[in-house]
Amino acid sequence: MKNIPWSYYQLFLSVIRHGGLSGAAAEQAISPATAGRHMLDLEHRLGRSLFVRSQRGYSLTPEGETLNALLTGADGSFRRIDDWRGEAAAPQLVRLALGTWNAFLISAHIGEICREDDPFRLQLLVGEARASLAHRENDIGIRSFEPEESNLAAQRLGSVAYAPFRSRNAPPLARERWIAVTREEAISDYLRWPHQARPATIALTASRPRTMLDLVEAGAGVAVLPCFIGDTNQRLVRAGPVIGELGHPQWLVLHDDDRHRREVRRVADRLAKFMKARAALYAGKRAETDG
Repeated sequence: MKNIPWSYYQLFLSVIRHGGLSGAAAEQAISPATAGRHMLDLEHRLGRSLFVRSQRGYSLTPEGETLNALLTGADGSFRRIDDWRGEAAAPQLVRLALGTWNAFLISAHIGEICREDDPFRLQLLVGEARASLAHRENDIGIRSFEPEESNLAAQRLGSVAYAPFRSRNAPPLARERWIAVTREEAISDYLRWPHQARPATIALTASRPRTMLDLVEAGAGVAVLPCFIGDTNQRLVRAGPVIGELGHPQWLVLHDDDRHRREVRRVADRLAKFMKARAALYAGKRAETDG
């Protein structure tokens, strides 16, 4: 990999993410033609064919799969170097990886986490997959289990409870209809629960958890939601008791190499304070109108 610009590897990973040149070129702020030339140059410098090119897009050859594996985790390092190079022009960036519902609640109270006079920028990276910090892809993560990686530090923040919720004004028939994410997107226990416990009564599925809340608010049926979301929504009521087997602890996770950075520590401390102050709400022990 010597004497090959790192930007080529960034572009390579971008082509994989987008399945072709157009999306990758837009992400890297270059033209598709330039992106194509760079990938040809990368193959020439490596002496290996990386892509199978077709009208449907770019797919990886075995050699391309090998390079992709070698670069696993490197994309986060590339982005950190880009941030470092731009330090003089922009404040430090703190990356916070969290799930849909924590992002929903935190966004409603963002002033407790990110303030106007902060000398840093905050980026929320929202998704249901496990927050990845082992290769420093993110600075802070919120996870549902204690990390096993030796280079991560963790602080337990309490527990999260789940219950079925429906609209206060849901018609009687809708109270027997269940809403779930698609099976392919059901990567968490609470998302899988309707498919396992109520498969015959699922009437609506969506590709994102956030859409379940919209459907429940509209009176379309019942969905399993975290209590800290359902109990703070005046349009919803519980449609049943807390589902005990879905409860889990919640952990604030930081990489050992980054947890003493002043801006990371500041955001982490605010997050811990924010979530501990709402421990009873997260645990489903009380309903609040204002988290």
